[in-house]
Amino acid sequence: MSDAAFDVVVFGATSFVGQILCQYLTDTYGVDGELKWAAAGRSRDKLEQVKDSLGSAAGALPLITANANDPASLDALCTQTRVVISTVGPYALYGEPMIRACTESGTDYCDLTGEAQWIAAMLEKYEATAKQNGARIVHCCGFDSIPSDMGTFFLQQQAQKQFKAPATRVTMRVKVAKGGVSGGTVASMMNIAEEAAKDPALRKKLANPYLLCPPNHGLTARQHSITMPEYDEDLSAWTAPFVMDAINSRIVHRSNALNDYSKDMTYNEGMLTGDGMGGRLKALGIGVGTGLFFGAAALSPTRWALNKFVVPQPGEGPSPEAQKAGFYDVRLVGHTAKGDMIQVKVTGDADPGYGSTAKLLGEAATCLARDISAEAPGGFWTTASLLGEALLKRLQTKAGMTFEVV
Repeated sequence: MSDAAFDVVVFGATSFVGQILCQYLTDTYGVDGELKWAAAGRSRDKLEQVKDSLGSAAGALPLITANANDPASLDALCTQTRVVISTVGPYALYGEPMIRACTESGTDYCDLTGEAQWIAAMLEKYEATAKQNGARIVHCCGFDSIPSDMGTFFLQQQAQKQFKAPATRVTMRVKVAKGGVSGGTVASMMNIAEEAAKDPALRKKLANPYLLCPPNHGLTARQHSITMPEYDEDLSAWTAPFVMDAINSRIVHRSNALNDYSKDMTYNEGMLTGDGMGGRLKALGIGVGTGLFFGAAALSPTRWALNKFVVPQPGEGPSPEAQKAGFYDVRLVGHTAKGDMIQVKVTGDADPGYGSTAKLLGEAATCLARDISAEAPGGFWTTASLLGEALLKRLQTKAGMTFEVV
């Protein structure tokens, strides 16, 4: 795709996160400078509205009409760009047509899905085609799962530097996070719950920590997920379940299989709730609340009630002010087989789900388009296994993230 007109095309530019992403790309790169990009979606009128909202800097922004229900339009889009960013979710409902188009045309692709069951289906159906045609497919390029995936990548780098050995036990803990939730994210979570409720085989798949690892990955370490309050001795605080562990841990394990950190590595995630009885009760409340939400989402009558009266609708989400006021601080702790310990701090300077996610997604796509050798083989990758050091630099210089040993 060296002669493609664009480095990046944002497919789904009129979606909630697509509009934030377009604003980020406009503010950071302009339109036809260091990064040549275009906005795509199914409605020309809505694309024009997005373009107008971006201000005069986006006056020359190219617009492409393409629809997930029109395979020819997706094929035509792929001929014009090095990389497609898809923000069209829930991906289990709307994402496959673009994966088909990119893998068949050899076009690189990234998204912000958190739907492990969909990624597993796409791996099974399209990875051979991606490898054959040279398409590099990188899922989970937002808050799920870049802080976890790139945080573990950074921690393992530092463990090798300090101890000449990998960390074989890694934990990620959300120390603090401030930000809103969008209707699109909730829709994806509820769709997963609905699919799992209908399909016992899918429930069994989702329970497999190595669901997304390549065949014959050789990883056998017994994994432990936090489902109720646990006390974290390393960080001296109670820990509650973290809803994104279901996708993040599986991405980290895939990176381990591809990067070969350690055959014996264990990994889990949780949310720190403080010390003492107050921390324990808060962790208990989060654990019970999370279970009740997914239980309600799995049943048709209560799912209808949640959609009608409780959760935000697709297209709704935090205000620009709330996105800018948000932030997060996550800690990763690693232990080597000999007992050496290392702690890493990863922070972001905006609302994790949207303000920060747009920046992470934009930089992942830019890294894929501009920094990765054309000789890198096709297939389904993770940010840590394909983008690695180049993305680590971009996240810190462009996307408002920090990675440091503490």
